[in-house]
Amino acid sequence: MARISILNKFYNAGPLILLYYLCISEVDTNLEKIFEIFTLNFQIILIYFWILKRPEIMANGHIFLAGLINDVVMGFPLGISSLSYLIMIFVGTYVRAKSVNTTIASDWFTFFIAMIFSNLLFFSLLNNFSELSFTLSKIGYNMFFTLFTFPIFWLLFNIYQMTFVGNRDA
Repeated sequence: MARISILNKFYNAGPLILLYYLCISEVDTNLEKIFEIFTLNFQIILIYFWILKRPEIMANGHIFLAGLINDVVMGFPLGISSLSYLIMIFVGTYVRAKSVNTTIASDWFTFFIAMIFSNLLFFSLLNNFSELSFTLSKIGYNMFFTLFTFPIFWLLFNIYQMTFVGNRDA
């Protein structure tokens, strides 16, 4: 019985472990080196899905800390990624509170809105408070590929949730 409980805790912590791994490993930068224009912000997909479906798995403090870790690893000014992730949390929490039943279409549309505000804050702070500069095409590619890979990861996370975590929706 204790072994099942330990496995359940490990499966529940899976998305959080993945978030910390993604923030430490620079996966999106490595993809950009291989495919040139393919850049993906997988962290915001992960955060948005789990805040909508099971917010107790990813607490706000963990997400904020993961953002700080991401800033240190990527060389950004401290707190910019955390603020961007918090925008995703705020929009996701609002959508979760106002909706009765979520579908992939409604989640995708609200994800697009959250991503616009999150990236707007991220890139405006980054351009104003650092020496790093990004072109509009790079920002556009990032938003395009992140937006259009969201349904794929939504389905994968739903399968993970139904298989390992349990199907308790909002």
